[in-house]
Amino acid sequence: MLKPVAQLAAVGVVGILAAKLLGMLMLPLLGMLIGFVLWIGKLFLIAALIWLGYQLFKKLTERPSEA
Repeated sequence: MLKPVAQLAAVGVVGILAAKLLGMLMLPLLGMLIGFVLWIGKLFLIAALIWLGYQLFKKLTERPSEA
């Protein structure tokens, strides 16, 4: 009568150990993914600021047409 309960407990313990092991292996990959996404965001921000500076410079150095 206790055999199914013991099997269920064993499967639960093995499942918890497997989940912890998988978590330890996947956490660095998740950190690398977040770091890569933030790096792409930083590059996009730098490009956007350069573009904004260029547009402002172009607007400020515009000469009115002499008619």
